[in-house]
Amino acid sequence: MSHPLFLVDAFIATPLKEGPFSGNPAGVCILDTEQPASWMQNVALEMNQAETAFVHKRDDGSWNLRWFTPQVEVNLCGHATLAVAHALWQHGGENAAILEFHTLSGLLSAKRVGDEIQLDFPADFPQSVATVPPALLQLLGGQPHWFGQGRDDLIAVLDSAAAVRNFVPNAEQIASFTTRGLILTAPGNAGSGLDMVSRFFAPKVGINEDPVTGSAHCLLACYWGNRLDKTHLRAQQASPRGGLLTLDWQNDRVLISGKARTMLTGDFYG
Repeated sequence: MSHPLFLVDAFIATPLKEGPFSGNPAGVCILDTEQPASWMQNVALEMNQAETAFVHKRDDGSWNLRWFTPQVEVNLCGHATLAVAHALWQHGGENAAILEFHTLSGLLSAKRVGDEIQLDFPADFPQSVATVPPALLQLLGGQPHWFGQGRDDLIAVLDSAAAVRNFVPNAEQIASFTTRGLILTAPGNAGSGLDMVSRFFAPKVGINEDPVTGSAHCLLACYWGNRLDKTHLRAQQASPRGGLLTLDWQNDRVLISGKARTMLTGDFYG
């Protein structure tokens, strides 16, 4: 038996480049019937992407959606959801104006807004944490501007975009104090058009550095929205590949928009 499989770059733009080899690659596997979690985990390991997403259409026209890293299933993944919506519209014969996904994080949706795809995700309000892990203090070389905890991830706010870009991670040390991931963030430089920059590290789940992390921006939108008193924000994830996201914070929801591009199409046999 074979299953349609796609490799899609999600959030492909940065202020300086747009196109192949930017954004975050995700595997997308479109299923005819639900498959065991163990099988999906093995496919994700075979794909060896930060996330591989699996979708299966329900009788009501909506979709079941699950995400797997090479090591574990995750509760929420933004870039792979963007990739799924793109693949369904471009390759899967889907023509619904709004796609609805049933996931471990509840009902999510995607719609087209101009040349971008907009995801409707749950907001993640970070709470301040008084004690910064010693390993993080060592990596940063001092105290962050602010330190907090979201649903799954820690967030350390630095004083400058340069500090975020120049940070040298140590996967073993980061894994020692995280449950899922660590977000580093700072204000965008004046005149850049960016409200924030960030990087995301999740070695605990097999991702030393994620190129672009949609779910982390559910937290970043809340933090920077409060700090800047803004509900519409422009964000860059400053990984080596880079990615650009538009965020609209609406109370307990965050609308995350970006572009996607198909890089590979094929069939998975197994």
